[in-house]
Amino acid sequence: MAEKKTTAHKTGKAKATGKAPGHKAPAHKAPAHRARAHPPTRKKAPARPVREKAEARPVRETPARKEKPAPAVHGAAEGAVAIVDAENRKLSEHTLRPEVFAVAVNEHLLYEAVKQYRASARRGTHMTKNRALVSGSGRKPWRQKGTGRARVGAIRTPLWRHGGTVFGPQPRDYSYAMPRKARAAALRSALTRRYKDGGLRVVDRFGIDQPKTKVLKGLLDRLGVEGKTLLVDHQPDDALLLSGRNIPGLKVVDPSQVNVYDVLDCPNLLVSQEALGKLEEQLTP
Repeated sequence: MAEKKTTAHKTGKAKATGKAPGHKAPAHKAPAHRARAHPPTRKKAPARPVREKAEARPVRETPARKEKPAPAVHGAAEGAVAIVDAENRKLSEHTLRPEVFAVAVNEHLLYEAVKQYRASARRGTHMTKNRALVSGSGRKPWRQKGTGRARVGAIRTPLWRHGGTVFGPQPRDYSYAMPRKARAAALRSALTRRYKDGGLRVVDRFGIDQPKTKVLKGLLDRLGVEGKTLLVDHQPDDALLLSGRNIPGLKVVDPSQVNVYDVLDCPNLLVSQEALGKLEEQLTP
């Protein structure tokens, strides 16, 4: 009886599904794109060594550059400097004052002078809002007692978020004065260092009669001056100032405007003969 029930159960299940008892479900077929066989891979040729690749690569010859002849650097006796013209021709020699260009270099004075110069250049516009400047009402948010919360007098209190800042930075002037004798001694040390490094060049006259950057750039090229340059001329006219304004790294000043920072920052110190005399005159102790 158990077997008949089982057979009848299977027959009824087959009728319900509409399939014969001996029917087997076909095996699941993979999609067509998966059933395709991949094409046979081509065997790659063995890689050549890097050296063979470099030898097989055509070599292009670099055209030779036309190098300009280096401008002549005129020497001078010890304690003196050569004076040249605008064409870099030596005219004479100028004996430098030892109390200006042959002093013992004081490193601490140089540090103090640079520090004072940079402090004076600060704008000092930083600012934070204190309790009085923060936007908000001055009304007491809730009563002093009875709420269970901490007592507070205003929403602008520094203890709260978006409140004022306590002892925050305010706009101020960072400049300070340096003693006159110390400032002059630091400048003498800077000029001595620049002279010993070979960065001091003296020109008889710059001869810039019209405001043309090309003319001044040609003068610097003939003198062999490259990079940052401090050009000192006695009462420079507008033609010289306008000509040097577009040359990067060039600063044109009067002898009274020469400072320690510019002398140390510029490896080239280009001075006219008249400006050199004024510089020695104002720095002689």
